[in-house]
Amino acid sequence: MDMHSVDPVVLGTSGVTAADVVAVARGGARVELSEEAVTALAAARGIVDALAAKPDPVYGVSTGFGALATRHISQELRGRLQRNIVRSHAAGMGPRVEREVVRALMFLRLKTVCSGHTGVRPEVAQTMADVLNAGITPVVHEYGSLGCSGDLAPLSHCALTLLGEGDAEGPDGVVRPAGELLAAHGIAPVELREKEGLALLNGTDGMLGMLVMALADLELLYKSADVTAALALEALLGTDKVLAPELHAIRPHPGQAASAANMLAVLKGSGLTGHHQEGAPRVQDAYSVRCAPQVAGAGRDTMAHARTVAERELASAVDNPVVLPDGRVESNGNFHGAPVAYVLDFLAIAAADLASIAERRTDRLLDKNRSHGLPPFLADDAGVDSGLMIAQYTQAALVSEMKRLAVPASADSIPSSAMQEDHVSMGWSAARKLRTAVDNLTRVLAVELYAATRAIELREGLTPAPASRAVLEAVRKAGVEGPGPDRFLAPDLAAADAFVRQGRLVAAVEPVTGPLA
Repeated sequence: MDMHSVDPVVLGTSGVTAADVVAVARGGARVELSEEAVTALAAARGIVDALAAKPDPVYGVSTGFGALATRHISQELRGRLQRNIVRSHAAGMGPRVEREVVRALMFLRLKTVCSGHTGVRPEVAQTMADVLNAGITPVVHEYGSLGCSGDLAPLSHCALTLLGEGDAEGPDGVVRPAGELLAAHGIAPVELREKEGLALLNGTDGMLGMLVMALADLELLYKSADVTAALALEALLGTDKVLAPELHAIRPHPGQAASAANMLAVLKGSGLTGHHQEGAPRVQDAYSVRCAPQVAGAGRDTMAHARTVAERELASAVDNPVVLPDGRVESNGNFHGAPVAYVLDFLAIAAADLASIAERRTDRLLDKNRSHGLPPFLADDAGVDSGLMIAQYTQAALVSEMKRLAVPASADSIPSSAMQEDHVSMGWSAARKLRTAVDNLTRVLAVELYAATRAIELREGLTPAPASRAVLEAVRKAGVEGPGPDRFLAPDLAAADAFVRQGRLVAAVEPVTGPLA
Protein backbone atom coordinates (compact mmCIF):
# COMPACT_ATOMS: atom_id res chain seq x y z
CA MET A 1 0.00 0.00 0.00
CA ASP A 2 1.39 3.36 -1.05
CA MET A 3 1.08 5.72 1.90
CA HIS A 4 1.78 8.75 -0.29
CA SER A 5 -0.57 8.00 -3.19
CA VAL A 6 -3.24 10.54 -2.16
CA ASP A 7 -3.39 13.79 -0.21
CA PRO A 8 -3.37 13.55 3.59
CA VAL A 9 -6.69 13.57 5.42
CA VAL A 10 -6.71 16.20 8.17
CA LEU A 11 -9.06 15.46 11.05
CA GLY A 12 -11.00 18.25 12.71
CA THR A 13 -13.86 18.10 15.20
CA SER A 14 -16.80 18.03 12.80
CA GLY A 15 -16.52 14.61 11.21
CA VAL A 16 -15.25 13.36 7.86
CA THR A 17 -16.54 12.69 4.35
CA ALA A 18 -17.12 9.39 2.59
CA ALA A 19 -14.24 10.28 0.27
CA ASP A 20 -11.97 10.62 3.33
CA VAL A 21 -12.90 7.12 4.48
CA VAL A 22 -12.20 5.59 1.06
CA ALA A 23 -8.92 7.50 0.77
CA VAL A 24 -7.64 6.14 4.09
CA ALA A 25 -9.12 2.64 3.86
CA ARG A 26 -8.32 1.89 0.23
CA GLY A 27 -5.91 4.57 -0.90
CA GLY A 28 -3.54 4.52 2.05
CA ALA A 29 -3.90 8.25 2.69
CA ARG A 30 -1.98 9.64 5.67
CA VAL A 31 -3.98 10.93 8.61
CA GLU A 32 -3.12 14.14 10.42
CA LEU A 33 -4.67 15.82 13.47
CA SER A 34 -5.59 19.48 13.12
CA GLU A 35 -4.81 22.04 15.82
CA GLU A 36 -8.56 22.33 16.33
CA ALA A 37 -8.79 18.62 17.10
CA VAL A 38 -5.83 18.64 19.48
CA THR A 39 -7.30 21.60 21.36
CA ALA A 40 -10.70 19.89 21.63
CA LEU A 41 -9.07 16.65 22.79
CA ALA A 42 -7.18 18.45 25.53
CA ALA A 43 -10.25 20.38 26.70
CA ALA A 44 -12.41 17.26 26.94
CA ARG A 45 -9.62 15.43 28.75
CA GLY A 46 -9.48 18.20 31.32
CA ILE A 47 -13.16 17.64 32.08
CA VAL A 48 -12.63 13.89 32.51
CA ASP A 49 -9.60 14.42 34.76
CA ALA A 50 -11.59 16.81 36.98
CA LEU A 51 -14.43 14.28 37.32
CA ALA A 52 -11.98 11.46 37.99
CA ALA A 53 -10.59 13.37 40.96
CA LYS A 54 -14.02 13.66 42.60
CA PRO A 55 -15.48 11.00 44.91
CA ASP A 56 -18.77 10.79 43.00
CA PRO A 57 -18.98 7.80 40.62
CA VAL A 58 -19.16 8.63 36.90
CA TYR A 59 -19.97 5.86 34.40
CA GLY A 60 -16.97 4.81 32.38
CA VAL A 61 -14.64 7.07 34.35
CA SER A 62 -14.81 5.62 37.86
CA THR A 63 -17.21 2.67 37.47
CA GLY A 64 -17.33 -0.70 35.80
CA PHE A 65 -19.06 -1.24 32.47
CA GLY A 66 -22.37 -2.57 31.20
CA ALA A 67 -24.04 -4.78 33.78
CA LEU A 68 -21.05 -4.12 36.10
CA ALA A 69 -21.56 -0.35 36.13
CA THR A 70 -22.72 -0.35 39.75
CA ARG A 71 -19.21 -0.90 41.11
CA HIS A 72 -17.17 2.18 42.00
CA ILE A 73 -13.53 1.73 40.99
CA SER A 74 -10.78 3.23 43.12
CA GLN A 75 -8.16 5.44 41.46
CA GLU A 76 -5.35 2.91 41.77
CA LEU A 77 -7.36 0.32 39.81
CA ARG A 78 -8.60 2.52 36.98
CA GLY A 79 -5.67 2.01 34.63
CA ARG A 80 -6.05 -1.72 35.09
CA LEU A 81 -9.80 -1.39 34.45
CA GLN A 82 -9.19 0.30 31.09
CA ARG A 83 -6.59 -2.28 30.03
CA ASN A 84 -8.88 -5.09 31.12
CA ILE A 85 -11.83 -3.91 29.07
CA VAL A 86 -9.68 -3.90 25.94
CA ARG A 87 -8.19 -7.32 26.64
CA SER A 88 -11.44 -9.00 27.62
CA HIS A 89 -13.46 -7.46 24.80
CA ALA A 90 -10.91 -8.51 22.16
CA ALA A 91 -12.81 -11.80 21.90
CA GLY A 92 -13.41 -12.11 18.18
CA MET A 93 -13.42 -15.41 16.34
CA GLY A 94 -13.42 -16.65 12.78
CA PRO A 95 -11.60 -15.52 9.63
CA ARG A 96 -9.69 -12.26 9.49
CA VAL A 97 -11.54 -9.18 8.30
CA GLU A 98 -10.19 -7.46 5.19
CA ARG A 99 -7.48 -4.85 5.59
CA GLU A 100 -9.55 -2.03 4.10
CA VAL A 101 -12.33 -2.69 6.62
CA VAL A 102 -9.91 -2.55 9.55
CA ARG A 103 -8.37 0.68 8.29
CA ALA A 104 -11.85 2.21 7.95
CA LEU A 105 -12.70 0.96 11.44
CA MET A 106 -9.61 2.58 13.00
CA PHE A 107 -9.98 5.81 11.06
CA LEU A 108 -13.63 6.29 11.98
CA ARG A 109 -12.93 5.63 15.66
CA LEU A 110 -10.20 8.26 15.47
CA LYS A 111 -12.70 10.60 13.80
CA THR A 112 -14.98 10.37 16.85
CA VAL A 113 -12.06 10.67 19.26
CA CYS A 114 -11.05 13.93 17.54
CA SER A 115 -14.55 15.35 18.01
CA GLY A 116 -13.65 16.29 21.57
CA HIS A 117 -16.60 14.36 22.99
CA THR A 118 -14.76 11.25 24.23
CA GLY A 119 -12.22 12.50 26.79
CA VAL A 120 -9.30 10.65 25.17
CA ARG A 121 -5.91 12.37 25.52
CA PRO A 122 -4.29 13.95 22.44
CA GLU A 123 -1.33 11.57 22.65
CA VAL A 124 -3.60 8.53 22.35
CA ALA A 125 -5.25 10.02 19.27
CA GLN A 126 -1.84 10.71 17.76
CA THR A 127 -0.81 7.11 18.36
CA MET A 128 -3.94 5.95 16.51
CA ALA A 129 -2.92 8.13 13.56
CA ASP A 130 0.66 6.85 13.75
CA VAL A 131 -0.49 3.22 13.56
CA LEU A 132 -2.62 3.97 10.50
CA ASN A 133 0.20 5.91 8.83
CA ALA A 134 2.67 3.11 9.48
CA GLY A 135 0.43 0.69 7.59
CA ILE A 136 -0.04 -1.48 10.68
CA THR A 137 -3.36 -3.33 10.54
CA PRO A 138 -4.67 -5.11 13.65
CA VAL A 139 -5.95 -8.65 13.21
CA VAL A 140 -9.73 -8.36 13.51
CA HIS A 141 -12.03 -11.37 13.28
CA GLU A 142 -15.35 -11.91 11.52
CA TYR A 143 -17.48 -12.53 14.61
CA GLY A 144 -17.75 -10.52 17.82
CA SER A 145 -19.97 -7.51 17.13
CA LEU A 146 -23.69 -7.29 17.79
CA GLY A 147 -23.80 -3.74 16.43
CA CYS A 148 -24.73 -2.24 19.77
CA SER A 149 -22.48 -0.63 22.34
CA GLY A 150 -20.59 -0.31 19.10
CA ASP A 151 -18.57 -2.87 17.19
CA LEU A 152 -17.06 -3.99 20.48
CA ALA A 153 -14.85 -6.96 19.66
CA PRO A 154 -13.52 -5.55 16.35
CA LEU A 155 -12.66 -2.20 17.92
CA SER A 156 -11.12 -3.96 20.92
CA HIS A 157 -8.72 -5.85 18.67
CA CYS A 158 -7.69 -2.48 17.21
CA ALA A 159 -7.26 -0.95 20.68
CA LEU A 160 -5.18 -3.96 21.72
CA THR A 161 -2.64 -3.05 19.04
CA LEU A 162 -2.29 0.42 20.59
CA LEU A 163 -1.31 -1.31 23.83
CA GLY A 164 1.36 -3.29 21.97
CA GLU A 165 -0.55 -6.54 22.51
CA GLY A 166 -2.15 -9.10 20.20
CA ASP A 167 -1.29 -9.57 16.54
CA ALA A 168 -1.24 -7.18 13.60
CA GLU A 169 -0.25 -7.18 9.97
CA GLY A 170 2.67 -5.01 8.93
CA PRO A 171 2.89 -3.03 5.70
CA ASP A 172 4.68 -6.02 4.20
CA GLY A 173 1.59 -8.18 4.72
CA VAL A 174 3.23 -10.34 7.41
CA VAL A 175 1.36 -10.91 10.68
CA ARG A 176 3.55 -10.33 13.73
CA PRO A 177 3.10 -9.51 17.42
CA ALA A 178 1.80 -5.94 17.61
CA GLY A 179 4.50 -4.91 20.09
CA GLU A 180 7.21 -5.82 17.58
CA LEU A 181 5.52 -3.84 14.82
CA LEU A 182 5.10 -0.75 17.00
CA ALA A 183 8.76 -0.91 18.03
CA ALA A 184 9.88 -1.34 14.42
CA HIS A 185 8.09 1.90 13.52
CA GLY A 186 9.16 3.85 16.61
CA ILE A 187 5.67 3.94 18.11
CA ALA A 188 5.39 3.74 21.89
CA PRO A 189 2.47 1.64 23.25
CA VAL A 190 -0.15 3.68 25.07
CA GLU A 191 -0.87 3.50 28.81
CA LEU A 192 -4.61 3.93 29.13
CA ARG A 193 -6.18 6.23 31.71
CA GLU A 194 -9.75 6.81 32.88
CA LYS A 195 -12.41 6.30 30.20
CA GLU A 196 -9.93 5.77 27.38
CA GLY A 197 -10.32 2.03 26.99
CA LEU A 198 -14.08 2.35 26.81
CA ALA A 199 -13.87 5.26 24.35
CA LEU A 200 -11.72 3.24 21.95
CA LEU A 201 -14.29 0.51 21.44
CA ASN A 202 -17.74 2.05 21.78
CA GLY A 203 -18.78 3.02 18.25
CA THR A 204 -20.51 2.02 15.02
CA ASP A 205 -17.27 2.44 13.09
CA GLY A 206 -16.98 -0.98 11.45
CA MET A 207 -20.49 -1.11 10.07
CA LEU A 208 -20.23 2.53 8.97
CA GLY A 209 -16.92 1.96 7.19
CA MET A 210 -18.37 -1.01 5.32
CA LEU A 211 -21.46 1.03 4.41
CA VAL A 212 -19.33 3.83 2.96
CA MET A 213 -17.25 1.43 0.87
CA ALA A 214 -20.33 -0.50 -0.28
CA LEU A 215 -21.89 2.75 -1.49
CA ALA A 216 -18.74 3.57 -3.45
CA ASP A 217 -18.81 0.13 -5.06
CA LEU A 218 -22.55 0.20 -5.77
CA GLU A 219 -22.35 3.61 -7.42
CA LEU A 220 -20.08 2.04 -10.03
CA LEU A 221 -22.12 -1.16 -10.25
CA TYR A 222 -25.43 0.62 -10.85
CA LYS A 223 -23.89 2.50 -13.76
CA SER A 224 -22.45 -0.80 -15.00
CA ALA A 225 -25.88 -2.44 -14.69
CA ASP A 226 -27.44 0.26 -16.85
CA VAL A 227 -24.83 -0.50 -19.51
CA THR A 228 -25.28 -4.28 -19.42
CA ALA A 229 -29.07 -3.87 -19.46
CA ALA A 230 -28.79 -1.64 -22.53
CA LEU A 231 -26.52 -4.16 -24.26
CA ALA A 232 -28.97 -6.98 -23.48
CA LEU A 233 -31.90 -4.92 -24.79
CA GLU A 234 -29.96 -4.28 -27.96
CA ALA A 235 -28.97 -7.93 -28.36
CA LEU A 236 -32.63 -8.96 -27.95
CA LEU A 237 -33.70 -6.44 -30.62
CA GLY A 238 -35.77 -4.69 -28.00
CA THR A 239 -37.24 -1.22 -28.25
CA ASP A 240 -35.66 1.82 -26.66
CA LYS A 241 -38.94 3.76 -26.86
CA VAL A 242 -39.71 2.75 -23.25
CA LEU A 243 -36.67 4.78 -22.18
CA ALA A 244 -38.07 8.10 -23.39
CA PRO A 245 -37.71 10.80 -20.72
CA GLU A 246 -41.36 11.83 -20.95
CA LEU A 247 -42.44 8.35 -19.83
CA HIS A 248 -40.29 8.54 -16.73
CA ALA A 249 -41.23 12.13 -15.97
CA ILE A 250 -44.80 11.03 -15.15
CA ARG A 251 -43.46 8.72 -12.43
CA PRO A 252 -40.84 11.06 -11.02
CA HIS A 253 -38.50 8.78 -9.13
CA PRO A 254 -35.04 10.30 -9.71
CA GLY A 255 -33.19 7.00 -9.81
CA GLN A 256 -35.51 5.63 -12.48
CA ALA A 257 -35.00 8.69 -14.67
CA ALA A 258 -31.22 8.43 -14.27
CA SER A 259 -31.12 4.74 -15.22
CA ALA A 260 -33.37 5.28 -18.25
CA ALA A 261 -31.21 8.19 -19.39
CA ASN A 262 -28.07 6.08 -19.06
CA MET A 263 -29.55 3.25 -21.09
CA LEU A 264 -30.82 5.63 -23.75
CA ALA A 265 -27.37 7.21 -24.04
CA VAL A 266 -25.73 3.81 -24.52
CA LEU A 267 -28.27 2.82 -27.19
CA LYS A 268 -28.12 6.05 -29.17
CA GLY A 269 -27.51 5.31 -32.85
CA SER A 270 -28.17 1.58 -32.57
CA GLY A 271 -29.19 -0.32 -35.66
CA LEU A 272 -30.55 -3.21 -33.58
CA THR A 273 -33.18 -1.61 -31.34
CA GLY A 274 -36.72 -1.94 -32.63
CA HIS A 275 -35.59 -4.15 -35.50
CA HIS A 276 -38.01 -6.85 -34.33
CA GLN A 277 -40.90 -4.69 -35.52
CA GLU A 278 -40.07 -5.56 -39.12
CA GLY A 279 -41.65 -8.87 -40.04
CA ALA A 280 -42.00 -10.16 -36.48
CA PRO A 281 -43.98 -7.56 -34.54
CA ARG A 282 -43.62 -7.58 -30.78
CA VAL A 283 -46.09 -5.44 -28.85
CA GLN A 284 -43.70 -4.97 -25.93
CA ASP A 285 -40.58 -6.44 -24.39
CA ALA A 286 -40.50 -8.71 -21.34
CA TYR A 287 -40.37 -7.12 -17.90
CA SER A 288 -36.67 -7.88 -17.40
CA VAL A 289 -35.95 -5.67 -20.43
CA ARG A 290 -38.75 -3.13 -20.27
CA CYS A 291 -38.64 -2.53 -16.50
CA ALA A 292 -34.85 -2.34 -16.15
CA PRO A 293 -34.90 1.40 -15.26
CA GLN A 294 -37.63 0.91 -12.68
CA VAL A 295 -35.72 -1.80 -10.82
CA ALA A 296 -32.29 -0.20 -11.09
CA GLY A 297 -33.82 3.18 -10.31
CA ALA A 298 -35.40 1.94 -7.10
CA GLY A 299 -31.99 0.67 -6.05
CA ARG A 300 -30.44 4.03 -6.86
CA ASP A 301 -33.01 5.78 -4.67
CA THR A 302 -32.31 3.30 -1.89
CA MET A 303 -28.64 4.23 -2.20
CA ALA A 304 -29.53 7.90 -1.94
CA HIS A 305 -31.27 7.24 1.39
CA ALA A 306 -28.36 5.11 2.59
CA ARG A 307 -25.93 7.87 1.62
CA THR A 308 -27.91 10.38 3.72
CA VAL A 309 -27.70 8.05 6.74
CA ALA A 310 -23.96 7.55 6.17
CA GLU A 311 -23.34 11.29 5.95
CA ARG A 312 -25.17 11.89 9.22
CA GLU A 313 -23.20 9.13 10.90
CA LEU A 314 -19.92 10.47 9.50
CA ALA A 315 -20.73 13.79 11.19
CA SER A 316 -21.55 12.08 14.50
CA ALA A 317 -19.58 11.51 17.68
CA VAL A 318 -20.59 8.04 18.85
CA ASP A 319 -19.47 7.13 22.37
CA ASN A 320 -20.90 6.39 25.80
CA PRO A 321 -20.60 8.35 27.97
CA VAL A 322 -19.93 11.54 26.03
CA VAL A 323 -18.31 14.80 27.11
CA LEU A 324 -20.63 17.73 26.38
CA PRO A 325 -19.46 21.32 25.78
CA ASP A 326 -20.95 22.48 29.09
CA GLY A 327 -18.71 20.08 30.99
CA ARG A 328 -21.21 17.31 31.66
CA VAL A 329 -20.30 13.67 31.02
CA GLU A 330 -23.54 11.90 30.19
CA SER A 331 -24.59 8.35 29.36
CA ASN A 332 -26.59 7.88 26.16
CA GLY A 333 -27.70 5.33 23.58
CA ASN A 334 -26.10 6.81 20.46
CA PHE A 335 -23.96 3.71 19.98
CA HIS A 336 -27.01 1.71 18.85
CA GLY A 337 -26.43 0.68 15.24
CA ALA A 338 -30.06 0.61 14.04
CA PRO A 339 -29.81 3.56 11.60
CA VAL A 340 -26.80 2.05 9.87
CA ALA A 341 -28.00 -1.54 10.12
CA TYR A 342 -31.30 -0.83 8.37
CA VAL A 343 -29.74 0.74 5.30
CA LEU A 344 -27.12 -2.00 5.07
CA ASP A 345 -30.00 -4.47 4.84
CA PHE A 346 -31.91 -2.26 2.40
CA LEU A 347 -28.89 -2.22 0.09
CA ALA A 348 -28.57 -6.01 0.20
CA ILE A 349 -32.21 -6.28 -0.90
CA ALA A 350 -31.71 -3.83 -3.75
CA ALA A 351 -28.51 -5.54 -4.89
CA ALA A 352 -30.23 -8.95 -4.91
CA ASP A 353 -33.07 -7.63 -7.05
CA LEU A 354 -30.69 -5.96 -9.50
CA ALA A 355 -28.80 -9.24 -9.84
CA SER A 356 -32.07 -11.13 -10.27
CA ILE A 357 -33.29 -9.02 -13.19
CA ALA A 358 -29.84 -9.21 -14.84
CA GLU A 359 -29.90 -12.99 -14.62
CA ARG A 360 -33.35 -13.09 -16.26
CA ARG A 361 -32.04 -11.07 -19.22
CA THR A 362 -29.07 -13.41 -19.53
CA ASP A 363 -31.32 -16.46 -19.54
CA ARG A 364 -33.49 -14.82 -22.23
CA LEU A 365 -30.39 -14.29 -24.41
CA LEU A 366 -29.57 -18.01 -24.19
CA ASP A 367 -33.06 -19.42 -24.84
CA LYS A 368 -33.71 -19.86 -28.57
CA ASN A 369 -37.46 -19.65 -27.92
CA ARG A 370 -37.18 -16.15 -26.45
CA SER A 371 -34.01 -14.65 -27.97
CA HIS A 372 -35.52 -13.69 -31.34
CA GLY A 373 -33.20 -15.53 -33.65
CA LEU A 374 -30.06 -16.11 -31.60
CA PRO A 375 -28.56 -19.63 -31.54
CA PRO A 376 -29.30 -21.81 -28.49
CA PHE A 377 -27.04 -20.79 -25.58
CA LEU A 378 -25.17 -18.57 -28.05
CA ALA A 379 -23.31 -21.75 -29.04
CA ASP A 380 -21.23 -22.09 -32.19
CA ASP A 381 -22.64 -25.54 -33.08
CA ALA A 382 -25.47 -26.23 -30.63
CA GLY A 383 -25.41 -29.81 -29.44
CA VAL A 384 -21.72 -30.21 -30.09
CA ASP A 385 -21.13 -26.95 -28.24
CA SER A 386 -22.88 -25.96 -24.99
CA GLY A 387 -22.06 -22.28 -25.37
CA LEU A 388 -22.87 -20.20 -22.29
CA MET A 389 -25.26 -22.70 -20.71
CA ILE A 390 -23.25 -23.16 -17.54
CA ALA A 391 -22.25 -19.51 -17.30
CA GLN A 392 -25.93 -18.91 -16.61
CA TYR A 393 -25.89 -21.70 -13.99
CA THR A 394 -23.06 -19.89 -12.23
CA GLN A 395 -24.96 -16.63 -12.46
CA ALA A 396 -28.08 -18.31 -11.03
CA ALA A 397 -26.08 -19.72 -8.11
CA LEU A 398 -24.75 -16.24 -7.34
CA VAL A 399 -28.24 -14.73 -7.47
CA SER A 400 -29.64 -17.45 -5.24
CA GLU A 401 -27.00 -16.70 -2.62
CA MET A 402 -27.76 -12.98 -2.89
CA LYS A 403 -31.42 -13.68 -2.17
CA ARG A 404 -30.39 -15.45 1.04
CA LEU A 405 -28.11 -12.55 1.91
CA ALA A 406 -31.06 -10.17 1.42
CA VAL A 407 -32.74 -11.59 4.53
CA PRO A 408 -32.30 -8.72 7.01
CA ALA A 409 -29.85 -9.07 9.87
CA SER A 410 -31.29 -6.02 11.63
CA ALA A 411 -34.60 -7.78 12.30
CA ASP A 412 -32.77 -10.03 14.76
CA SER A 413 -31.62 -9.31 18.30
CA ILE A 414 -30.01 -11.52 20.94
CA PRO A 415 -29.77 -9.96 24.43
CA SER A 416 -26.34 -9.71 26.02
CA SER A 417 -24.52 -8.41 29.12
CA ALA A 418 -26.91 -10.00 31.60
CA MET A 419 -29.90 -8.35 29.87
CA GLN A 420 -28.44 -4.84 30.24
CA GLU A 421 -27.92 -4.79 26.49
CA ASP A 422 -31.24 -6.39 25.72
CA HIS A 423 -31.80 -5.09 22.19
CA VAL A 424 -29.02 -4.96 19.61
CA SER A 425 -28.83 -4.02 15.93
CA MET A 426 -26.75 -6.79 14.33
CA GLY A 427 -25.43 -4.05 12.03
CA TRP A 428 -21.97 -5.60 11.73
CA SER A 429 -23.58 -8.79 10.40
CA ALA A 430 -25.64 -6.73 7.95
CA ALA A 431 -22.44 -5.09 6.73
CA ARG A 432 -20.56 -8.34 6.35
CA LYS A 433 -23.26 -9.94 4.21
CA LEU A 434 -23.61 -6.78 2.12
CA ARG A 435 -19.93 -7.03 1.19
CA THR A 436 -20.55 -10.54 -0.14
CA ALA A 437 -23.65 -9.35 -1.98
CA VAL A 438 -21.75 -6.54 -3.67
CA ASP A 439 -19.02 -8.97 -4.68
CA ASN A 440 -21.58 -11.35 -6.16
CA LEU A 441 -23.42 -8.56 -7.97
CA THR A 442 -20.19 -7.71 -9.77
CA ARG A 443 -19.92 -11.29 -11.00
CA VAL A 444 -23.57 -11.42 -12.08
CA LEU A 445 -23.16 -8.28 -14.18
CA ALA A 446 -19.97 -9.72 -15.66
CA VAL A 447 -21.89 -12.75 -16.91
CA GLU A 448 -24.60 -10.53 -18.43
CA LEU A 449 -21.89 -8.46 -20.10
CA TYR A 450 -20.28 -11.60 -21.49
CA ALA A 451 -23.55 -12.94 -22.88
CA ALA A 452 -24.79 -9.62 -24.27
CA THR A 453 -21.56 -8.78 -26.09
CA ARG A 454 -21.43 -12.24 -27.67
CA ALA A 455 -25.09 -11.96 -28.69
CA ILE A 456 -24.56 -8.55 -30.31
CA GLU A 457 -21.67 -9.94 -32.34
CA LEU A 458 -23.92 -12.77 -33.53
CA ARG A 459 -26.42 -10.28 -34.98
CA GLU A 460 -24.74 -10.25 -38.37
CA GLY A 461 -25.74 -7.50 -40.75
CA LEU A 462 -26.97 -5.18 -37.99
CA THR A 463 -24.91 -2.33 -36.61
CA PRO A 464 -24.77 -1.84 -32.82
CA ALA A 465 -24.71 1.58 -31.17
CA PRO A 466 -21.36 3.46 -31.05
CA ALA A 467 -21.22 2.99 -27.28
CA SER A 468 -21.82 -0.75 -27.70
CA ARG A 469 -19.05 -0.95 -30.27
CA ALA A 470 -16.74 0.80 -27.80
CA VAL A 471 -17.59 -1.83 -25.17
CA LEU A 472 -17.01 -4.68 -27.63
CA GLU A 473 -13.60 -3.32 -28.57
CA ALA A 474 -12.54 -2.72 -24.97
CA VAL A 475 -13.80 -6.02 -23.61
CA ARG A 476 -12.06 -8.02 -26.33
CA LYS A 477 -8.80 -6.18 -25.62
CA ALA A 478 -9.30 -7.13 -21.97
CA GLY A 479 -9.11 -10.83 -22.84
CA VAL A 480 -12.81 -11.65 -23.00
CA GLU A 481 -13.20 -13.80 -26.10
CA GLY A 482 -16.02 -13.47 -28.60
CA PRO A 483 -18.21 -16.09 -30.33
CA GLY A 484 -16.69 -19.42 -31.35
CA PRO A 485 -16.43 -23.10 -30.44
CA ASP A 486 -16.52 -24.12 -26.78
CA ARG A 487 -13.40 -23.36 -24.73
CA PHE A 488 -12.36 -23.21 -21.08
CA LEU A 489 -14.89 -20.63 -19.92
CA ALA A 490 -13.69 -19.65 -16.42
CA PRO A 491 -10.83 -17.40 -17.65
CA ASP A 492 -13.25 -15.47 -19.89
CA LEU A 493 -15.63 -14.96 -16.98
CA ALA A 494 -12.78 -13.87 -14.71
CA ALA A 495 -11.66 -11.34 -17.30
CA ALA A 496 -15.22 -10.02 -17.61
CA ASP A 497 -15.44 -9.77 -13.82
CA ALA A 498 -12.23 -7.75 -13.65
CA PHE A 499 -13.47 -5.53 -16.49
CA VAL A 500 -16.61 -4.61 -14.50
CA ARG A 501 -14.94 -4.54 -11.06
CA GLN A 502 -12.20 -2.15 -12.14
CA GLY A 503 -14.63 0.30 -13.71
CA ARG A 504 -13.45 -0.36 -17.26
CA LEU A 505 -16.97 -1.02 -18.55
CA VAL A 506 -18.17 2.43 -17.54
CA ALA A 507 -14.88 3.93 -18.73
CA ALA A 508 -15.41 2.34 -22.16
CA VAL A 509 -18.80 3.95 -22.78
CA GLU A 510 -18.40 7.39 -21.22
CA PRO A 511 -16.15 8.81 -24.00
CA VAL A 512 -19.10 8.11 -26.31
CA THR A 513 -22.07 8.86 -24.05
CA GLY A 514 -20.61 11.50 -21.77
CA PRO A 515 -20.62 10.96 -17.98
CA LEU A 516 -23.30 8.51 -16.89
CA ALA A 517 -25.66 9.60 -14.13
